[in-house]
Amino acid sequence: MIKVTPLRGAYLLICQSLWLRISALWLGLVCGSAHADDAALVDLAAALPTVVVEARYAGSHNFVGVPIEGYLDARVLLTQPAVEALGAVQAGLVEFGLGIKVFDGFRPQRAVDHFVRWASDLNDLATKAEFYPQVDKANLFSDGYIAARSGHSRGSTVDLTLVDLKTGDELDMGTPWDFFDLMSWPSSELPTVEQRANRALLRAVMAEQKFRPLETEWWHFTLADEPFPDTYFDWVID
Repeated sequence: MIKVTPLRGAYLLICQSLWLRISALWLGLVCGSAHADDAALVDLAAALPTVVVEARYAGSHNFVGVPIEGYLDARVLLTQPAVEALGAVQAGLVEFGLGIKVFDGFRPQRAVDHFVRWASDLNDLATKAEFYPQVDKANLFSDGYIAARSGHSRGSTVDLTLVDLKTGDELDMGTPWDFFDLMSWPSSELPTVEQRANRALLRAVMAEQKFRPLETEWWHFTLADEPFPDTYFDWVID
């Protein structure tokens, strides 16, 4: 029989308390029981008022054609390091009369699940003409346009473009955001010289602040030193 001394009893209580705290944290992170406001995420518009935010997934103008699950408010949220890096990007562009326009940041896992359900419904082709005219919907998974997980759910990935600060117009990138097509690849030679130059400018200013590009989407960048590289959150944006 093990004798429990006062010191040993206190030690066991501390270990039990730590285990309960770790378990609660794990459940909050992995199972996504919390809301985004409870998380280590920052409202981009509040932190950087000069950045244009157009949170498309909170509305119906997206490839699914309806508001996406988990986006209860038209906000873009990101981790603090990602927001700080975007602030540096914006500051470097302002002197040239340019700025950034952000379409999406943190993406709840339930939103990704919504994408998967939509892509599995081959009869729903309502948005095909605008978002994937050259791609068979049956191939969206195999072609890599839709996946069961997204780097956005880690909180440090952003979809964005460049805008003229005077007019508010987006710079011509050759395709719209979220356009499923080989022409959206940064390496595509189908866009014009001006369009490729605009893409190269976006890529350069993002790389300067340590964002990694995605080779299949000109608008997609992930902070290289992201704080949650292995965790996919499911917080609701509200």
